[in-house]
Amino acid sequence: MKINFLGGVRDVTGSKHLLEVSGKRILLECGLVQGHRAEAFERNRNLPFDPRGIDAVILSHAHIDHSGNLPTLINGGFRGDIHCTMATADLVSILLRDSAHINAKDVEYVNKRHRRRGLPLVEPLYTIEDAENTLQYLVAHNYNRWFPVTEGVDALLRDAGHILGSAIVTLDIEERGNRVRLGFTGDLGRKDLPILRDPALITDLDYLITESTYGNRLHEDIARVEDELAAIVHETHARRGKLIIPAFAVGRTQEVVYTLHRLRNSGRIPSLPIFVDSPLAIDATEIFRVHPECFDEETNEFLLREQDPFGFRGLHYLRTVEESKTLNEMDGPLIIISASGMCEAGRILHHLKNNVEDPRNTVLIVSYQAEHTLGRRIVEKRDRIRIFGDDYRLRAQVRVMESFSAHADRNELLDWIDHANSGLKGVYVVHGEEEECLALAEGIEELGIEKTLVPRLGEAVVI
Repeated sequence: MKINFLGGVRDVTGSKHLLEVSGKRILLECGLVQGHRAEAFERNRNLPFDPRGIDAVILSHAHIDHSGNLPTLINGGFRGDIHCTMATADLVSILLRDSAHINAKDVEYVNKRHRRRGLPLVEPLYTIEDAENTLQYLVAHNYNRWFPVTEGVDALLRDAGHILGSAIVTLDIEERGNRVRLGFTGDLGRKDLPILRDPALITDLDYLITESTYGNRLHEDIARVEDELAAIVHETHARRGKLIIPAFAVGRTQEVVYTLHRLRNSGRIPSLPIFVDSPLAIDATEIFRVHPECFDEETNEFLLREQDPFGFRGLHYLRTVEESKTLNEMDGPLIIISASGMCEAGRILHHLKNNVEDPRNTVLIVSYQAEHTLGRRIVEKRDRIRIFGDDYRLRAQVRVMESFSAHADRNELLDWIDHANSGLKGVYVVHGEEEECLALAEGIEELGIEKTLVPRLGEAVVI
């Protein structure tokens, strides 16, 4: 068996790992590369393999950095099955369409500049029609049920606890009379997160491909989430300001809403209007409502008492642009939750533009912020930030809550890997910035797993 590391390597976007087994080629994920526009365009358009030669794809979850380039794969000639959980299939259906819409807007902006400079125009990476065509190739599975992928390769999806439907992939591989069990964490979640079950523990692996997003960092205690969020709400309320929360439409928005619901029920935050301003988040929330099989015991009990964890008095979901614009005229205190989580696109940009220069307001960061994103510049508290080509003074308060993170931190990753180490022969560390990957690899070696590799982009290993 050969593993080719083709994306999400010493980086956190564009996850792609290609397995070659007995003449068959299985692709673990086909994520969108995000970051510098020119480089991202080039890498997303030119896949590092012939799509016609791929026999099957397995998705760990629906986030765009793991699934977002599937339409390009289909357009290139792939005609196999794309395996995932049932909740992932539902989320992919909305996320790919949203990705196509964002890409079209991005290309429109680029082409305006190209016209002025007399440069060739560019085409969107894929269209909404391409995204919709991709959905016919999805094959959905329940957790904890083995299924065949190709001849000699069977797969099992176990709960990763990262977002709705996220999975740890186990592959049972037989080649030339030898059997190997390979694990792939996808993105590993955390214990005791709101809504979702804890990540499944695994003990039966020979080799492991693991993420390392927080490979050198520790999160705050999850038990402090409600206390910390309540304190930030009170601080902003006392200033009569607006609390602006950039949040990924899938996962983070629902976790924040659920936590605010619990705080409102217990009387721990004042009564103030809360707005979820994201059509994608509204669609994703509807998908959450129809997948209670992914919920943990506490959330299911809450569901029995309250009927809807994601709806309560004072909470408003805004779908239209006109509704969104009304928030500009409102005075605080109020809360706005809007996408995208890294502040790179979507309605959150308008809310930041209109609110970052007012010191009464708070920008609350609850998601990982990759390098070169507006969200990262806000976390770094730059004096000035650029939005829609204009500079704004960052005078609003900036607060960061990493305790909301849906990624396991260094200790949580090492604990999970240590539990899986009943004879691991090798671990490959991916999906993290270089410093994080290298630091986690060092920690893994300290567990006694000597064959630990941080691959470089395009590197391959033979097992």
